[in-house]
Amino acid sequence: MYTSMKLPRTSALFVSALLGGVIFTSCASSHQSANQAIPQVAADGAADKAMAPASESSLSQNTQAAPIARSRTQLIKKAAMSLTVNSVDQTIDAVSQIINKQQGDLIGLQEQQPKNDSRRYTATIQLRIPENLLEPTLEQIAKLGTVETRNITAGDVGDRLVDFQARLTNLQKTEVNLQKIMDRAGSIRDVLSVAQELNNVRQTIEQINAQLKSLQNQVAYSTITLNLEAAVSSTSPQPAFSLQVQETWNNSTHSLSAFSVGLLKLGIWLMVYSPYLLIFVALIYGFNRWRRTHSPRLTQTPQSTTSE
Repeated sequence: MYTSMKLPRTSALFVSALLGGVIFTSCASSHQSANQAIPQVAADGAADKAMAPASESSLSQNTQAAPIARSRTQLIKKAAMSLTVNSVDQTIDAVSQIINKQQGDLIGLQEQQPKNDSRRYTATIQLRIPENLLEPTLEQIAKLGTVETRNITAGDVGDRLVDFQARLTNLQKTEVNLQKIMDRAGSIRDVLSVAQELNNVRQTIEQINAQLKSLQNQVAYSTITLNLEAAVSSTSPQPAFSLQVQETWNNSTHSLSAFSVGLLKLGIWLMVYSPYLLIFVALIYGFNRWRRTHSPRLTQTPQSTTSE
């Protein structure tokens, strides 16, 4: 009975103090949270002796989480290889078959056709392969041509994975504790405050979970960047005789069709403008007749002949 009467007067103080301890423990590491949460529990017990046992038990479960041990090195591997091949198109098909057998994915393809005979046909392929099949896949691809360059890089992300897992574990326990606090909060102000903190914790959990899955995916699958280059410069082959005859026939028929259409268009234009043409011709004809009728006639003087 005493506890139920004291709870409404001390709920605000209790919720504020407990939220500070919960948020502090979610930001620190697992070892630091275990060392720094005990004074907070003692402060909560001094502020409210009736609620102290429940708060101490909830926070002790959050801060006494065992640290996640790192099992082995986690490497993100990336490989790059340059090949000189006889046929780029055939090599691309062969690489696709190798990737399908190795249960990988072709995630990028960029081809560059030569604009003149002096340049070579090149292509860049980006592959995604299971990490344990990286070396066998590189060996099979190397057999498709002459290896010019080959390198493999690896980056250890084990510490980041352990850190993400620890933070995710602490945040999940913080979420549970905040949910319990919100269930016990009395006033609407306290409920809204705890709900806001709970929403922030859940958003942080989603972000860390996404980053953790991304790193795990990069560890499980390695990437290969493959550069292909044709051994000889690309030359356009001479088309067959039948193809040349067919191309000439198509060009001539197309030219005849265009010429016929042009004549038809010209006839239509002349037909439309024929009245103006007739008027123009009639004016020229009348002007010539008028000039002939009104021009002075040339008189010829008879030549006198002298007789001897």
